[in-house]
Amino acid sequence: MYETINRNVSRYVRFTDEELGIFNSLLKLQSVHKKTILLHEGEKCNFEAFVIKGCLRKYYIDPDGTELIIQFGVEDSWIGDISFSIYDPKPSRVFIETIEDSELFTMSPDDKEELYRRVPKFERVFRILMQRNLAVTQDRLFASISKSASQKYLEFLEQYPSLPQRVPQHYIASYLGISPEFLSKVRKKLAHR
Repeated sequence: MYETINRNVSRYVRFTDEELGIFNSLLKLQSVHKKTILLHEGEKCNFEAFVIKGCLRKYYIDPDGTELIIQFGVEDSWIGDISFSIYDPKPSRVFIETIEDSELFTMSPDDKEELYRRVPKFERVFRILMQRNLAVTQDRLFASISKSASQKYLEFLEQYPSLPQRVPQHYIASYLGISPEFLSKVRKKLAHR
């Protein structure tokens, strides 16, 4: 049951079986139905989640009422709110919702602090995960201001090859920062190449 998440964190640091056992003991397994909102804007985020199975989206609603998707969480990835912190918890500005029935491992801020105390090597793992998250966010920012819709869509397909079959087209358009109608035009243009 823990094989995927253990492999995920072991990409960055070598752990003993005992250290992984401590990590696993602090995880909570959750089965969540699709269309479940795990975090609402204004709430304090009390978890980070690792996706074992399923698909989630992290989004916010702009002042005009438009949903803007920031991240998709799919198998073998982490999703949470950056304001997740035991030291300075802030109300969330985002929503996290399941798109499909999902199985997740979650960890609370208190359990994460306990993990750091008992297995300090995990601070390195979560620092690397945070750095990777920031790099992806920066790349998306650069892409949003410098790349065409076609280039953004092709990069999306590289990053999430199975998502066009799993999520509604308007979610993909929201993630890319374009209208669903414009995404249809982009897809038709690329199909004719």
